[in-house]
Amino acid sequence: MRTLGMAVFKQQKVEDFYDIVEELGSGQFAIVKRCIEKSTGVEYAAKFIKKRLNRASRRGVRREEIEREVDILQDLQHPNIITLHDVYENRTDVVLILELVSGGELFDFLAQKESLSEEEATEFIKQILNGVQYLHSKKIAHFDLKPENIMLLDNNALLPRIKLIDFGLAHRIKDGADFKNIFGTPEFVAPEIVNYEQLGLEADMWSVGVITYILLSGASPFLGDSKQETLANISAVNFEFDEEFFGSTSELAKSFIRQLLVKDTSMLPNNTYVNFERFASVLEDISLVEMGLENVSQKRESLQDDVEALLSIYTEKEAWYKEESESIRQELSRVRYEFRKAEALRKGLQEDLRTTDANLANMDSRYLTREAHLSSLRQELNAELRWLQEVMGSLNGEAGKTGLGSISVLNNELNEALKELLSRACGGELCSQVKPDISESS
Repeated sequence: MRTLGMAVFKQQKVEDFYDIVEELGSGQFAIVKRCIEKSTGVEYAAKFIKKRLNRASRRGVRREEIEREVDILQDLQHPNIITLHDVYENRTDVVLILELVSGGELFDFLAQKESLSEEEATEFIKQILNGVQYLHSKKIAHFDLKPENIMLLDNNALLPRIKLIDFGLAHRIKDGADFKNIFGTPEFVAPEIVNYEQLGLEADMWSVGVITYILLSGASPFLGDSKQETLANISAVNFEFDEEFFGSTSELAKSFIRQLLVKDTSMLPNNTYVNFERFASVLEDISLVEMGLENVSQKRESLQDDVEALLSIYTEKEAWYKEESESIRQELSRVRYEFRKAEALRKGLQEDLRTTDANLANMDSRYLTREAHLSSLRQELNAELRWLQEVMGSLNGEAGKTGLGSISVLNNELNEALKELLSRACGGELCSQVKPDISESS
């Protein structure tokens, strides 16, 4: 084991402790691979950083820069910042064993969705601000904040958690120290980097402003057709809120971006960025530097207050959204319950209607059968009546021979017998229609 400053480098072979699996990504002098710790089975990301083997070479990363990154990572422990687990070193590489963040870059997430709603962007910005606030509380500036260096833990989650990664350009900011440098990704760097001016924590806040603009619109505020045009736009703070992209964006969000994309006008811009190698020999105006440092300190404090105020606003907004969501969820649950009741009632009514239809059809069939039966009986009885009338006619013919008194009595008896016969045969239904009367004929 080898210790330099705070950074601890284990000299054992990393392959003895980890199974190195597939490659996850690569940069100019670094390759990231997935690995599995043999003793625990836990997955990590192994970042192989190629060391610069001698001062004359331009290939690889200088050892002091690797040590600075390791030293900073060892001092960080935050839910929105990647965690360093272990460090190994061999002759050509330093291997950082880092927390595995497998949800992909925020850049890829944006590419799939083009742009986010204000509520979705708020959730990401809140997490980014939490991470940046933690870094700044330790006087650490990231200096390379961009969507590619913001990773998602799980891109399938409704509200993915983010992690800030890649601290290769990060520096500890010492009060009163003269610190200038030209680094970072042109699209996201602050004007003080472009103009080779005094650098501080506020450079990260500029990058947060650019990221917020991109999250809400899918467009980049300063990106030009060339690197020089991009840097000129940054130096002039040349951006606008195109109605095509920001037509539905709130004034609060636009104001938030404007407050972050502010140039420190107390410092004179240096327009010789193309010749930045000459800057090392440029004489500094001490009084201007002191004035700039004072303004930078004031600006940092103001930005810190703004960040805390915005975090408070976002927290209140989040609570309101949760309350509204719960109210809507309860209302939907009540509507679903009422719908299920109505559906059950509808099904019951349909079943009753089907039963009623079947009963009516059955009754109709029975009625038709009975009607046919009664019609047949009516015809038979009418035939019988005609026969009786014929019989009675013949009897009346004999009346002259036998005497009318006995015939009349016989007619009455036959009438009563016939009525009783009809009553037994068909009940009152036919009797009301057929009223036999066997009487004396003239």
